[in-house]
Amino acid sequence: MIRIVTRACIARLENEARAAVEQARQTSGAANEAFGRHVRELYAVTDRAERAEATAAEVGALLARAMEELSTAQQELLLRDIEIRRLRQEREGESLEGRTLTVLLHYGEPHTIYATREEAHADTATHGMPADHEWKPCGEHPASAFKWRCEAFIYNPASNGFRRAQMPAPKPAEEAA
Repeated sequence: MIRIVTRACIARLENEARAAVEQARQTSGAANEAFGRHVRELYAVTDRAERAEATAAEVGALLARAMEELSTAQQELLLRDIEIRRLRQEREGESLEGRTLTVLLHYGEPHTIYATREEAHADTATHGMPADHEWKPCGEHPASAFKWRCEAFIYNPASNGFRRAQMPAPKPAEEAA
């Protein structure tokens, strides 16, 4: 078969070939750019994955330490709970009759309650009183007249509560006119 090719046909084919080469160059450039983006994304994802693995390892170590501390705290709490129950059982078995408490007053206002007078005196040292302070009876002066004052209270079974160990002397009633 014989085919006749004209100049116009050759020119048209050359134009189409140039256009195809240009399109191939643009497509190749776009493909190279896309490949570069994908490679950068891959490196970024890989870097994030490595950081995530490192962070996960750190979090795992922190969690393990926290679990150990929690276990230790739970054991201590359990031991304290057992001790509190034992002390409550002991206390419920004892009679309160004759027991005394000492109330530490600060300018006449209750500050703290202690099981013994010695504990109250020791605590006043933490509030600025000298440790070797000589405690004297306060007499008839009001409690508000003293910076620190210790009052003893004794259990009274009749009232099911505590009352002052030393009641102030009753004041005589004034005569009627």
